[in-house]
Amino acid sequence: MELQRRIAAGWQKRGIPAVLLLPPALLFALFVNIRRMAYRRGWLSSVRLPVPVVVVGNVTAGGSGKTPLVLHLAQELNKRGWRPGIVSRGYGGTAMGVEAVSPASDPLCVGDEPLLLARRAGCPVFVGRDRVAAARALLAAHVGCNVLIADDGLQHLRLARDVEIVVLDERGIGNGWPLPAGPLRECPGRVAEAHALVMNGKAPLPPNVHPQRVFSMRLTGERFFNLRDPRRCCSAEELRVRRLHALAGIGHPDRFFRQLEQMGLQAETHAFPDHHAFQPSDLAFVGADVLLMTEKDAVKCQAFAPPEAWVLPVEAQLEPDLAQWVVEKLNGQPPA
Repeated sequence: MELQRRIAAGWQKRGIPAVLLLPPALLFALFVNIRRMAYRRGWLSSVRLPVPVVVVGNVTAGGSGKTPLVLHLAQELNKRGWRPGIVSRGYGGTAMGVEAVSPASDPLCVGDEPLLLARRAGCPVFVGRDRVAAARALLAAHVGCNVLIADDGLQHLRLARDVEIVVLDERGIGNGWPLPAGPLRECPGRVAEAHALVMNGKAPLPPNVHPQRVFSMRLTGERFFNLRDPRRCCSAEELRVRRLHALAGIGHPDRFFRQLEQMGLQAETHAFPDHHAFQPSDLAFVGADVLLMTEKDAVKCQAFAPPEAWVLPVEAQLEPDLAQWVVEKLNGQPPA
């Protein structure tokens, strides 16, 4: 995990390590650009599905807040009369083909983020490395579904899309260089090509992004639930007198730890790699009265969590109203 943190820190500047990695980074960028050109010119074809597709993704490696945003959009579209479905690659899972995700699915098979979405989104979730095959399977199984949300599907160009939403966090586009010299999966100009940009935190806007297509997102959470008995809930104030340990196996663990600090909680922190496959020994911290974790990590720890493991669910708050903006796009209206 320390190596992962050093790499992420190195991606924020154009230092000597980044410069040394420029040759493979340029090859990577060349491959990405050739692939995009192949789709634009029709050498490779995208598949248009019978329902509109909303893609949520990012141009950088690492977590930026896509999953809470997908959850927010699914819930808000459902409130507005749409019947959404979610497709995801199922990163971190072992499933080789297409799988329907239920609240009881094995996170080691379908991935932690799809399982979290299946438990909270209130809509069908399918995973598959081939997002087109996953989408077709979902539509066949749920004939009432009339809009699809593709989680982390920005680079899956075989799936044609009607709305593209890019998510960036406070790290922005880092040093602006492609992998592995920097964090970029695609060129910085790709952000401006998307229909909307969601900023999870404050960072400079990438070049040529129109301010009217920028939405601000913050993740809020107030109460914890007990992982072994979700009926038990407590506030941050009730936890302040306890000896706290906090773990996070997400793309940007420090974001969770800072959120706990902002809630007035002082915890000994333990960062793990993104999508870490937790084992009981990972949760055995000496001197801990209470263990705090994210929902994404909790779905993998439920079977062996200690009695005092508490989970902080978060909700995405968007300004202005992104869901309404998406509805207007889907209805063919010019968004306000």
